[in-house]
Amino acid sequence: MRRLAIVLSHPVQYYSPWFRWLRAHTPLEFRVYYLWEFGATARRDPQFGTTFQWDVDLLGGYESEFVPNVARDPGTHHFGGLDNPTLTTRLAAWRPGALLLFGYNWRSHQRALWWARWHGVPLLFRGDSHLLGRTQLPLLRRLSLRFLYRQFAALTYVGAANRDYFRALGVPEEKLFFAPHSVNTEHFNPADPASRAAAAQQRSDLGLAGKRVILFAGKFTAAKQPVELLQTFLQVATSSDALVFVGEGTEKFRLTTLAAAHPATCVRFLPFANQSEMPARYLLADIFALPSRGSYETWGLAVNEAMHLGVPCLVSDLVGCQRDLVMPGETGWVFPAEDPAALAAALHTALRAPPAELARLSRNALALIAGYTYKQTSDGLLAALARLPSR
Repeated sequence: MRRLAIVLSHPVQYYSPWFRWLRAHTPLEFRVYYLWEFGATARRDPQFGTTFQWDVDLLGGYESEFVPNVARDPGTHHFGGLDNPTLTTRLAAWRPGALLLFGYNWRSHQRALWWARWHGVPLLFRGDSHLLGRTQLPLLRRLSLRFLYRQFAALTYVGAANRDYFRALGVPEEKLFFAPHSVNTEHFNPADPASRAAAAQQRSDLGLAGKRVILFAGKFTAAKQPVELLQTFLQVATSSDALVFVGEGTEKFRLTTLAAAHPATCVRFLPFANQSEMPARYLLADIFALPSRGSYETWGLAVNEAMHLGVPCLVSDLVGCQRDLVMPGETGWVFPAEDPAALAAALHTALRAPPAELARLSRNALALIAGYTYKQTSDGLLAALARLPSR
């Protein structure tokens, strides 16, 4: 099996456990090249508006290294934010048989791509973009992406919308391999007694006993529509309902101001929760909401997490995972992202669903998400590797 070099911007709480599983359960020899230390060291996230580092192991159990980043303003928010001049030297020294890129929008990714093409190293690509809400991309963008994706011998897609995106940009079917987005099922375990106890205590502390609880967890940014969710909840909620926000971000002042103006409605705020705390946050809820608009939510891995814990989800039709994971009437509720009346109708239906209906949706969510694990993701990657042309 080929040695695989993986180039990734920084350690990610979703990918590091997968790399650890891949190393432990497959014969694949690989090394991850990180271009920035965000997540592994304390850094400020401008969207969360807070400084943090993930409290789960991001580097143990697999081979990796950090490549020095010389960017004056390091980060993934601009092309020059990942500038690692020694990356290709390090790749050449390790002599990989294939190179997997997560993304292309940064200087070092372009540097690695053209190094691999020059040296005949087959390229793989992993991304999760979609065209939901857009008829097509601008002409120059389409042409440049068509040219870009022709450089890759194989591409993995995470779901239906992502596959449609690649096909629309001319990627042939034989180059596409399904490797779904997945999360650490050992961490998001609905049977874990510690998580259940923490959730029960949190419900008690927040005064949520006996209430139907909607949870929003993530960055409070306009694209995720937390304010619209709160406005709609205030319209349709009864005294039996509660809305809990977990996170930080630029929309927090608007949210807290609006909630304070309606003291009789049960709206609660919890601060940013690190990975170790998130299972209990999901378990305190009856429904998880992700009402994002635009092309912002390329997948929505929080939906995976919630569903692994048996929580049905309410999402907009522009959330990348919707077609794969959230089936109306089966695993949750779906509404058109730009339709406030539709959001109100979906939220009302979810809040008024009988307990037996919620239990059925929960069982369906658990059954469906059981197919989105590190094994399925790894099988897709290994299939892509097996189809690479010989050098």
